[in-house]
Amino acid sequence: QVQLVESGGGLVQAGGSLSLSCKASGIFFSINVMAWYRQAPGKQRELVASLGSSGTINYADSVKGRFTISRDNAKNTVYLQMSSLEPEDTAVYICNSIVYPTGLNYWGQGTQVTVSS
Repeated sequence: QVQLVESGGGLVQAGGSLSLSCKASGIFFSINVMAWYRQAPGKQRELVASLGSSGTINYADSVKGRFTISRDNAKNTVYLQMSSLEPEDTAVYICNSIVYPTGLNYWGQGTQVTVSS
């Protein structure tokens, strides 16, 4: 089993910045994909950003230019640097990883990000 633990959520004013981290632990050879999703009140869960083992990065249109996903392979950790935050970014941010060799998806518990106007 793989465990994902997020940290870094909190309350921030509009225009501010916040950094999230997600550390994976457990038995696996490597991580193929790490990603961040978010679920806002009354809205569907959406993919915020993903980072593949090849280095391919994808961002949701709504966060392009404001969010940056990165990873530390030695620590099995993915980060999400958020800047120019808007109230619309308020959501529970959830970490997701696809690990090798099982190809299974694992989800973290989520961390709340609240952006005040």
